[in-house]
Amino acid sequence: MIIILKSDTTEEQIGALTDHIASLEMQAHVSRGTFRTIIGVIGDEASIDSDQIKSFTGVSDVVRVLPPYKLASLEAHPQPSVVEVGKTKIGGGHLAMVAGPCSIESEERMDSIAAAVKASGANILRGGAYKPRTSPYSFQGMGVEGLKILRAVGDKYDIPVVTEITDARNLDVICEYADMLQVGARNMQNFVLLTEVGKANKPVILKRGMSATVQDLLMSAEYILAHGNQNVVLCERGIKGFDSVTRNLYDVAAVAALKTLTHLPVIVDPSHATGRPDLIPACAYAGVAAGADGVHIEVHDCPEKALSDGPQALLPEQFDETFKQLVKVADVFGKTFG
Repeated sequence: MIIILKSDTTEEQIGALTDHIASLEMQAHVSRGTFRTIIGVIGDEASIDSDQIKSFTGVSDVVRVLPPYKLASLEAHPQPSVVEVGKTKIGGGHLAMVAGPCSIESEERMDSIAAAVKASGANILRGGAYKPRTSPYSFQGMGVEGLKILRAVGDKYDIPVVTEITDARNLDVICEYADMLQVGARNMQNFVLLTEVGKANKPVILKRGMSATVQDLLMSAEYILAHGNQNVVLCERGIKGFDSVTRNLYDVAAVAALKTLTHLPVIVDPSHATGRPDLIPACAYAGVAAGADGVHIEVHDCPEKALSDGPQALLPEQFDETFKQLVKVADVFGKTFG
């Protein structure tokens, strides 16, 4: 870390700052130039609060040499991490194909969709039992009954299942039925929830928040990693933009950027990003081409009757064709859907 001081900073103020750094069991090296003085800090940067340092009188700016997301950084873990969900691997050339309905609506419908996506090549089945909705009057999910259906269908078709956790109080029961947890965009910075998920022995999909920066996403992942859970998969699902032609702004560049910053696997969710079935295939291909370790697509056999997010779901036959093309794209980059 480098601390840049103002030109009129006094020796007394510099002394107070170096004393504080020493109290953190770190070393401070003061370098006095003609126009400006800087302090180089040597030690574990993670133990320093940049905002606290900026509050000291005489400090102009604080520049971190290492990223604040210590455990998630590529520098700390140069090799790509591989997250295992049942028999499915994500990362290191292994691609995930997460598919299924937004919400679990009935055993019959879940069974029908699971059979279709598994036959097409999906290797993780998704379905929401607890749904955080914009309106309190919208369908909120089937809860535990939905979890039981998801588990039964997953076992029937021998495919691991993932579902969203919205409340830490539901963690134990969700872990009982699901192979993988999902933290949605609205909860990306719910630090209490992230802390509890970090204590769970389940792999996690962490979706980027609607107004979150790439660093915000990595810092949220750091919460989970710091509490012991190393099996985190990041998900780009679109951020808020100004153009209404798509539901969100699909930030495919963030996928490529994340690959230069973190060892964690990254997947894309073109369903939530675009909100348009006609755009989902192209955006899925682009995500894999940009370096994504998997794709997350919502599939429903009767979107007009779906209880949530029907307009953004692919029909099973559309998903089948999309996946066939995805396999070709993945092959170009030497990756496979295990």
